[in-house]
Amino acid sequence: MIDETHDRNVTSWVAGADIHEDFPVQNLPLGIFSSGGSEPRAGAAIGDYVFDLPHAFALLEPMAEAACNALRGQTSLNAFMSLTAAERRNFRRAVFRVLTDPGFEEEASKSLVAADDCVMRLPIDIRDYTDFYAGIHHARNVGSLLRPENPLLPNYKFIPVGYHGRSSSIRVSGADVTRPRGQIRPNPDEPPVVEPCRRLDYEVELGIWVGGRSALGAPVPISKARDHIAGLSLLNDWSARDIQAWEYQPLGPFLAKNFATTISPWIITAEALEPFRAAPLRRPEGDPAPLEYLVDDADQEAGAYDIRVEVFLRTHEMAKSGDAATLLGSVRATDLYWTPAQMVAHHTVNGCDIAAGDLMGTGTISGAGESEKGSMMELSCGGRREIVLPNGETRTFLEDGDEVTMTGWAERAGFRRIGFGRCGATIKKS
Repeated sequence: MIDETHDRNVTSWVAGADIHEDFPVQNLPLGIFSSGGSEPRAGAAIGDYVFDLPHAFALLEPMAEAACNALRGQTSLNAFMSLTAAERRNFRRAVFRVLTDPGFEEEASKSLVAADDCVMRLPIDIRDYTDFYAGIHHARNVGSLLRPENPLLPNYKFIPVGYHGRSSSIRVSGADVTRPRGQIRPNPDEPPVVEPCRRLDYEVELGIWVGGRSALGAPVPISKARDHIAGLSLLNDWSARDIQAWEYQPLGPFLAKNFATTISPWIITAEALEPFRAAPLRRPEGDPAPLEYLVDDADQEAGAYDIRVEVFLRTHEMAKSGDAATLLGSVRATDLYWTPAQMVAHHTVNGCDIAAGDLMGTGTISGAGESEKGSMMELSCGGRREIVLPNGETRTFLEDGDEVTMTGWAERAGFRRIGFGRCGATIKKS
């Protein structure tokens, strides 16, 4: 799957693209944007610009005819994600050719829009949303706080645990998050009360965008699951820990999770991520082997993605003083216990159908180290330990006016680093 679009030595005629830490021509992530009051439409990020794809269709056809037809007149990428992997790959190669061949510069430059002049939209009309719990270090850390005697429940190492999330409250980076209200029980000896959440948290995740379609009643075998992974984004699964603690038994997350989810606006395609596939987390000796439907040799060799994600906090006081955001944690997606293909295979083993427009969260990514925590729940030991910020402020959970930002990237020797852009939001008082 490695081709000329991954060649680190190929350069683009677009000014600044070759030194851009996120969007060199080897990336070409896809999103939906508008500019100057225009209708939303598809674009590809290249350096500090957005390549207006409908404006450039004439340059991309006939090599990318199927993809151009899927994008024509569309305000989402759903139809594009329904294409075959081969059709999506042809489109990537066509865009790459136009942005690297100087012979196209005069005409194609007319389709470049400065990124600062663009408003990014949700890239997909989200059909459905499932959130997994594949970060074993996070599961163990949180489980130790809630159930010290039994941090991981018996099913964790047998099935990719997940729950059905809420697609209607997913927003693109930059949209504020209103502090949720709900039932909490601060005092176990008194009845619950309804008030604003006191223990608001973030969770560092990757969002997996589904491609193609499967039939209802027909499980997707793990050997074919990779064909249904069209791309990835950053995902922040906001969590109201006090609401969650009261409501989660016996059926799990509900109001503690469905008030907001933030995603980065750019979809990093599976094709762009090919050089950064990696072996999944090695299971410790004594862990049970996955059941047969979750095992595939190719997936065990390179079914994970070597992606680094960092999370930053900037308080209202820091913003007023002009202080930079402070790094809270840095995690790697190779620390996930289950691969994306295993998540797809398990999601469909009962016959559940999936289709373009579906989003799957990986679950919170944490590592084994103290600086590799993917949530404040872990950093503050469930609120028992204060996090001291550079300006002297302290936090156990998020306060109104706090801005949380995630950035992510993939890099490997011999290939150009590619990034995910920004996934951020500010907490607004309820």
